[in-house]
Amino acid sequence: MKSELLRKYFFIPVLLFLITDAFATHNRAGEITYVQLSPLSYEITITTFTYTLSFADREYLDVEWGDNTTSTARRVSILTLPNYYKRNIYKIVHTYPGPGIYKVVVQDPNRNAGVKNIPNSVNVVFSISTILTVNPSMGLNSTPVLLNPPYDKAAYGYVFIHNPAAYDPDGDSLSYKLTVCTREDGRPIENYTNPPATHSFRVDSINGDLVWDTPADTGIFNAAMEIQEWRNGKKIGIVVRDMQIEVYNTNNKPPVNSPLRNYCVEVGDTIDFVFSATDENKDFLTLKSTSGIFTFKKCPATFTKIDSVAGYASSRFRWIPCHETVRSQPYDVIFKSDDSNSDVKLADIDNMKVKVLGPAPVILNAAPEGKQIKLTWSDYGTDVIAGFSIYRREGPTTFVPDSCTSGVPQALGFAKVGYVTGSNTVSYIDSDNGAGLQFGREYTYRIVAVYPNGTESKTSGEITSSLVSGVPVITKVTVRNTDVSNGSIFIEWKKPTGLDTIPALGPYEYLIYRADGTGGDQYTQIASKLTADLNDTTQVDTLINTVKSGYIYKIELWNNEPGKRFLIGEPAYASSLFLTVAPGDRKARLSMARNVPWINTRYDIYRLNESSMNYDSIASTNQLSYVDQGLENDREYCYLVRSFGGYLTEGMPKNLINFSEKQCVRPVDNEAPCAPEINVRSQCDSLYNTVSWSVADPSCLSDIAGYKLYYKRTTDENLEEIVQIPDPNVFTYLHAPGDVISGCYAVSAYDSKGNEGEKSVIMCVDSCNFYEIPNVFTPNGDDINDFLIAKTSGLVEKIDFKLFNRTGLLMFSTENPRIEWDGTYKGKIVSPGVYFYQCDVYEKRISGTELFHLSGFVHVITEEGAKIRKVETK
Repeated sequence: MKSELLRKYFFIPVLLFLITDAFATHNRAGEITYVQLSPLSYEITITTFTYTLSFADREYLDVEWGDNTTSTARRVSILTLPNYYKRNIYKIVHTYPGPGIYKVVVQDPNRNAGVKNIPNSVNVVFSISTILTVNPSMGLNSTPVLLNPPYDKAAYGYVFIHNPAAYDPDGDSLSYKLTVCTREDGRPIENYTNPPATHSFRVDSINGDLVWDTPADTGIFNAAMEIQEWRNGKKIGIVVRDMQIEVYNTNNKPPVNSPLRNYCVEVGDTIDFVFSATDENKDFLTLKSTSGIFTFKKCPATFTKIDSVAGYASSRFRWIPCHETVRSQPYDVIFKSDDSNSDVKLADIDNMKVKVLGPAPVILNAAPEGKQIKLTWSDYGTDVIAGFSIYRREGPTTFVPDSCTSGVPQALGFAKVGYVTGSNTVSYIDSDNGAGLQFGREYTYRIVAVYPNGTESKTSGEITSSLVSGVPVITKVTVRNTDVSNGSIFIEWKKPTGLDTIPALGPYEYLIYRADGTGGDQYTQIASKLTADLNDTTQVDTLINTVKSGYIYKIELWNNEPGKRFLIGEPAYASSLFLTVAPGDRKARLSMARNVPWINTRYDIYRLNESSMNYDSIASTNQLSYVDQGLENDREYCYLVRSFGGYLTEGMPKNLINFSEKQCVRPVDNEAPCAPEINVRSQCDSLYNTVSWSVADPSCLSDIAGYKLYYKRTTDENLEEIVQIPDPNVFTYLHAPGDVISGCYAVSAYDSKGNEGEKSVIMCVDSCNFYEIPNVFTPNGDDINDFLIAKTSGLVEKIDFKLFNRTGLLMFSTENPRIEWDGTYKGKIVSPGVYFYQCDVYEKRISGTELFHLSGFVHVITEEGAKIRKVETK
């Protein structure tokens, strides 16, 4: 690309070089941002700020995409600004070939002349870059938008602050750091330095303030900063801003802003305050505020002028956030005051953060129903949210959230037990994932609303509930017949006693209800029983589909005395035992679901014996799942389960037996083998890595048909398959990646059906160090050891080697990793003796290029016929 630029812009008639610098250079500042259009396509926006008096003016700019392709972007917008600045915007769409991390680079000759911290800036190519991550699994991503332009003015001897006013539309976290301005191909500018400061030149990594405390020189300076984008703790992109600052020696003093504070507000709350600034020189002031919150289509913030007189100005900031603005990260709001001094216009800049939280849901009730609890809450009042998360713990707390805390703090001991979708949802049934809650325990709940971006609202208040044993006491809900239309379930309960103490003297009526599913709540009455003595305590539910679903039953006991009808106690709830069987590789996976007020202590597993056509007991378990192994694939197996349990309370029914429906399954090979354990050792002298692995489980090994080995050169790259080994008994592979043998490996196993298992843990090696400098050599012309040559490898990108004599005079320097010094200084062999060296070595490592430092002495022997008996290395 560099050669193309040279051909395009530099091979011109010599006459053009006589034109003044004002007509040869133009680039002052810029950045690259993008919007992701689809999983692989991006719209790139290139923003440059150029010198308007320059003859150079680009209608098109080349874009290097980082995937070995280049395109040309067309300018779509020009904005002429004061002080000979012009803003140029270029746009272009690009589709990447696949997932990866790509560095987008734009370069253009040249920078403007006179940039003091860039040597010979007039001849230095201007380049900017952005790093983007193409990863469909993380969702769409767009870069932050930088709302403040990348040029500014500062006063000599006064603290200068610039903020890019970065706003991330996706709500990702942002961090900031200083970096180096770059030249052609996005490489760092040689001998670039930060602008000179009497105290410091730095960037606040949290709020993005670039603070120059204080400028120690006047003139034009360029600086670069990275705006890093983070999602779920991972860095997903970097935008590099190259900006220009002009420092003036002036009697003008910058304005001073009024103090700001950070805010935490709920949706619907109002932020309303007056921002002001004063100016000691009595200049008129212009106040500005920039932030993404001013760009919202719904509920944008406002910044309205109130007053402006010589030396003072004020404006009102007002914002009422709506549900659409809730996110986990706070919003940055930048406030800037610009004076109108005739000598040089200066500014003061400050920022504040605003965190918007969703209001807390209001829980109404936590009603026990059998072995589950039904939570209900008020309508949340918006269709913006995605749903609700439910948290539970045993026993209440005294926690009261502060104004900035969203969600349920982990330290409280709550566990997330459920999530329900829908903005209009107002209830949730907690059955402990089908296992049923326990009697005698206090369950405390909190709920939070969940927004589409994953942000949780403030937590609701607490509500505590416990299970209540019903009247009458159900003892049996057992499947009598398995059929899609003629199934039947037998229900039985214990005859209630002691009703005369209520008093409930009868006659009585049982009402029996049924709901689909073991955790259903849409009940339909299926029977009623009028009784004077309560002795009729059974019911057969027929003509139902017992294959597809289990059922839960509710039984109410009513005192049916004329004029005195009322419900006696709480209803009783109990479900059938519902069996689900899923196929596996030579196995069947059984899962049981039930919702009963008693405790089942054992589940007996029965399988159909095709010879006797009886169901034989094959196992027992106290878990709600069981795996029947050692089966034949593609052969049908049928099962049913018997539960055994009872009520724990003294005097309550024990030894309760209930049966599930019958279910059949055909095992198939749909399971991938387990992940092998991996180990990697480097053979540094032979430039290869030995990758070995093992499979500890014999049953897993018997299912393996081969292995796939994966490799990546650095930790930032993606793993790529390098070899497939179609032999389950091969456990070693020698990999020679080249001169650089560091890297990361993972291995997976696959079976005869092509099912590939999970990859092993990723194991990285980076232990080889190849750089050594001899401490003696003999440049005496005998063609033996006449050059100082370092032992090196492809790991070493470059060095910075400097050799000094005893007086500190620099005798030799090079970036050549081999050094290859012939022992001369200014064309003559140096005097024999001891010379001192300093050497910075830049090595390719897993994390990228790393620097380490060497220092030591070299003995130079120039006598004719000198031999080296032993060469030591440093």
